[in-house]
Amino acid sequence: MTRLSGGKVVGPMVTLPWRAVAPAVRPVADPVLSPLRTHVARVCPVPSDLAAVTSVGDESAGTTGRTDAAAVEAVWRRVEGLYRSGVHPAIQLCVRHHGEVVLDRAIGYAQGVYPGRPIDPERAVPVTTATPVNLFSAGKAVTGMLMHLLEQRGQVGLDERVAHYLPAFAGHGKGDITVRQVLTHRAGVPALPADAFDLDLLADHDRVEALVCGLEVTADVGGAPAYHAITGGFVMECIARRVTGESLRDLLRREVKEPLGLRWFDLGVDPADTGLVATNTCTGLPVVPPISWLFDRLIGMGWDDAVRLSNDPRFQAGVIPSGNVIATARDAATFYQHLLDAHQDRADEAGPFDAAILRRAVEADRDGIDLDRRILLPLQYSAGFMLGTDTISLYGWNHPRAFGHLGLANSFTWADPDRELVVALLTTGKAVLGTHVPALLQLVTEIHRAFPARSAARS
Repeated sequence: MTRLSGGKVVGPMVTLPWRAVAPAVRPVADPVLSPLRTHVARVCPVPSDLAAVTSVGDESAGTTGRTDAAAVEAVWRRVEGLYRSGVHPAIQLCVRHHGEVVLDRAIGYAQGVYPGRPIDPERAVPVTTATPVNLFSAGKAVTGMLMHLLEQRGQVGLDERVAHYLPAFAGHGKGDITVRQVLTHRAGVPALPADAFDLDLLADHDRVEALVCGLEVTADVGGAPAYHAITGGFVMECIARRVTGESLRDLLRREVKEPLGLRWFDLGVDPADTGLVATNTCTGLPVVPPISWLFDRLIGMGWDDAVRLSNDPRFQAGVIPSGNVIATARDAATFYQHLLDAHQDRADEAGPFDAAILRRAVEADRDGIDLDRRILLPLQYSAGFMLGTDTISLYGWNHPRAFGHLGLANSFTWADPDRELVVALLTTGKAVLGTHVPALLQLVTEIHRAFPARSAARS
């Protein structure tokens, strides 16, 4: 096991800052993977010695008396079970309880490990707790909070029409669409045209704005939600540029990243750092019809094509406000801890958000749960978050005040005021279905059990 202190690896790995050189690992537990498991289930080889590919950050479990250290270890065993499924080459998990970091660990390989290939120690790069990972759609919560900040400052009104800030957006019947409807996936413009995925576009804001203004309505405006996978973030970027003269990237760095002292947490990384970002890998059962048709409509291209595109340096260094906030699990947990503190009206005055912003940000868009017409999940949205409910939700059973967001495809970031809990689970295997599903459900259940709601803890 490798322990990190201050961002550098201490122990059996030789490192450069923020990147580890692969240590020798023992042979995989099952060196001759069956063709069915390797090529149909698309799983990666897993070392028999998990400690050799485990990295531990600074943790305080058991030191404050407010968290059960045995329960924390039970959660980590579930993470190891998820890793053993072979679907995720790398996993990072950071958990904060009552404000303390009780778990900050990573397991697996950030780069160089793929389904059906043995681990090559010369090419495999172990993940650490300091490895930057793409949050994908979990970054929508970050973009949403920036828009709430602009609203508090009087620069944007969420109930104002997008066309008020971006007049050309009114074309194709979009004149009455509001900023809030975009943030809550009710704007009726859920998908980009198929020819929009030109990564060189990201460096040309005028072309991005033309693309946004040219979007056509394909779902009922103001009706049931239809998940805006990519479009909503670009709309917010265009609005932010019009009202502030700056990109959301600049706002995120100045208003959030720097005040919270985060190492990463950027909309895209510096081009010089793209080689440090964890690789996203196509794993799990192949996405075939009819499921593939759903994702073709959702993201405008095939699932595997989208995953491969995300590893392109232009994607990693661009500004995609709905899909490329790049951070560590600890970074994401620090962000959500600030949100939780603001929600509880105890945020540091130096931080970017206060209780008034959080009250607005986590307010449900509508009563009850809607079936999202694009991703076919029962969800309750706010203007920026996927909310918990008093029944089943992304965060487990009976988390009525939880707020967070899912990221492609098994990454979860959330805070739960009733449990004084923050969770950031980042994964690099991009599977919809596969051998990992039972282990993922067991992990979410274990987190629910390990950190009970305060009323349950007292009873």
